[in-house]
Amino acid sequence: MEPVHPDLASLTFLIGEWAGEGKGRYPTVEDFSYRETATFVAPPGKPFIVYRQHTWRIGDHSESGTPLHSEAGYLRPDGSGSIEMVVAQPTGITEVLHGTVTGSSIALLSTTVATTATALEVGSVERNITVNGDKLRYELRMGAVGQPHQVHLEAILDRVR
Repeated sequence: MEPVHPDLASLTFLIGEWAGEGKGRYPTVEDFSYRETATFVAPPGKPFIVYRQHTWRIGDHSESGTPLHSEAGYLRPDGSGSIEMVVAQPTGITEVLHGTVTGSSIALLSTTVATTATALEVGSVERNITVNGDKLRYELRMGAVGQPHQVHLEAILDRVR
């Protein structure tokens, strides 16, 4: 593995490929289970991490095995102990989030959520990620489609590489 950019020293715990399962809920959808893969890659010499994520429905459901969601983005430390994240989704939603890194935990809150004309309305997003050894746990909260800010997704992923 090539050395990462010095600005990424506080984020090396995140770099790798992760896979696991999660659960989703929201007042406007039926509760669901999913399988997920996520990758965090530090391009050699660059002061950012590339993020990609994909999910598939699992469980006792007629659509088990079908893709649910994907997104891609970038994480960038700002040099003062804070972090920025930009996320784009094929559903027409983009997020700009700011937050902090504390040990092996990241807490991010959206400062901007933009949507295309055909996307669902999303007003706020919060992403919390904690890595403990080879386990990554995350929670995503959002306020969308007229609902208050609340938990939407929770997952535990194992380090694959």
